[in-house]
Amino acid sequence: MDTDRATDAPQDSDRPRLNDYESFAAAYSAENENNLVNGYYARPAMVRLAGDVAGRRVLDAGCGSGPLTAALRERGAHVTGVDVSPAMLELARRRLGEDADLHLADLAGRLPFADGAFDVVVSSLVLHYLEDWGPTLAELRRVLGPGGRLVASVDHPFVAYTLQDPRPDYFASTSYTFDWSFDGRLHPMRFWRKPLHAMTEAFTAAGFRITALSEPQPEPAARELFPEEFATLSTSTCFLFFVVQVPEEDGD
Repeated sequence: MDTDRATDAPQDSDRPRLNDYESFAAAYSAENENNLVNGYYARPAMVRLAGDVAGRRVLDAGCGSGPLTAALRERGAHVTGVDVSPAMLELARRRLGEDADLHLADLAGRLPFADGAFDVVVSSLVLHYLEDWGPTLAELRRVLGPGGRLVASVDHPFVAYTLQDPRPDYFASTSYTFDWSFDGRLHPMRFWRKPLHAMTEAFTAAGFRITALSEPQPEPAARELFPEEFATLSTSTCFLFFVVQVPEEDGD
């Protein structure tokens, strides 16, 4: 699906930038606070898969406005957040307080942390923005200590495959774009879809061992809050969740 096409295309200087969270950060944060897909599906699944984080050093890689950071902190974790969007980090600071450990950083580059600085990394709906997962996964592995875990979620490769028209080669990594609508404006977004085997190979190539692959259900409480959407989400997949681990004997 090519959402960049238009009958009266704007000049390049007027065209909205792809994935420009700066232009809709507040609206995005408000929308995702308690909606079905984020508030009652993706975020609870990430918290559940992260396990017992009390006393653990956790990195929220792509923290956005901080809802997952807050949820993990409430469970006793010592959480550090990084994001590429200054506007999102400002919203996170308002949520978490001025003393929150937040950093402006691009997950495609080197992170400002020492080797083995964290016990757990969570990365919710972030990797599908990247064409090449290799450098990012290598960096997340670097900042995890031996036995450390990475919990990551992405658009499900089957769902992303069905969104594209014409259908691409399933076995190729392909980009797809569509518009998000906030405050009456359209914001073009681009994501990268990979076949499942390419995702698993990226994790293992970075030195992780896959310990769980999850296609969770929405929280039961959402059934009464979102009856129609709940029926759809509980009978069809949306996101894919990975739990991967650095080997305990890792000494790099």
